[in-house]
Amino acid sequence: MNQGVLKVLEEVERWLADRSWSAADRPLDQLLSAKRAAGTTVSVVLPALDEEATVGDIVEVIRRDLIDGLPVPLVDELVVIDSGSTDRTAEFAAKAGARVVHRDDILPRIPALPGKGEVLWRSLLATTGDIVCFVDADLRDFSATFVSGIVGPLLTDPDIQFVKAMYDRPLVAEFDGEFDGLGPGTGFNGLASGKTHGQGGRVTELVARPLLNLHWPRLAGFVQPLGGEYAVRRELLERLPFPVGYGVELGLLVDALHTVGLDALAQVDVGVRLHRHQDGQALGRMAAAIYRTALVRLARGHLVRPELTQFERGPDGFVPHTHAVDTEERPPMRDVEEYARRRVA
Repeated sequence: MNQGVLKVLEEVERWLADRSWSAADRPLDQLLSAKRAAGTTVSVVLPALDEEATVGDIVEVIRRDLIDGLPVPLVDELVVIDSGSTDRTAEFAAKAGARVVHRDDILPRIPALPGKGEVLWRSLLATTGDIVCFVDADLRDFSATFVSGIVGPLLTDPDIQFVKAMYDRPLVAEFDGEFDGLGPGTGFNGLASGKTHGQGGRVTELVARPLLNLHWPRLAGFVQPLGGEYAVRRELLERLPFPVGYGVELGLLVDALHTVGLDALAQVDVGVRLHRHQDGQALGRMAAAIYRTALVRLARGHLVRPELTQFERGPDGFVPHTHAVDTEERPPMRDVEEYARRRVA
């Protein structure tokens, strides 16, 4: 093994020891004290599309444990960005206590594109917190430590800029609209005994982790590089471009590494993450978008054919379905006129 590889491995091992924590390492009272002393403000953003089954519960937990039930709120803004739901997502989120903003009402000068990254990018204009914490809206059995855990290092260590959550991600089946670990009626009980259907995070293991290890080995220590729960200082987020689709998590992580360096990045163990799992075809589209995001960062070039063809069996054999791969990226928010005007004001 050459010296360069050894040096990177040693750097990753040191980073894992110095920049990987548990949520329990920073008790809530410590975080509140640090927040009060620094005057830091925290915004929590939930990007949501047809998540009526879960978004209300997440908002209720955050309000109860991190806003209403504290002498000084840990979370100053709780915003759900609805990207065109056809169910009652917006209604349930508002009833639970979130401020709900529709994606298309943010920066209407620029027509919105479909995709999670688009929503996260626009959320910077809909929030004001010094720290922005993103949380996926499809989580079940949600704990407030998903927020307090990843916000903690940013409140207590000025050198930290970007914190990802890490967690176990069991692949559990869904039964009659609810998660089911063993069989009918068992609910989450199977998790305690470890009787789940393997592990989730298939795109992480098959696509993202190999890409990161081969091309950005300094990021090899991240347990959940594609996880949707992470907290970032606004001053860093506003400097980064945002892939509009599924590639946003990988893109932000890679660009943050090049912008602020590995020691400004960290991860926190928040326990177990339960959520709705995508089917194989959706995962294929996700993988293609992530691969394309990596290619752009490797070469800053363009794919000749940014499309993905998948197959489904029909009555007369396999039927091809071709999907466009997310190719758009939004510029750093500080370059957007409306955002620049807000900063001056």
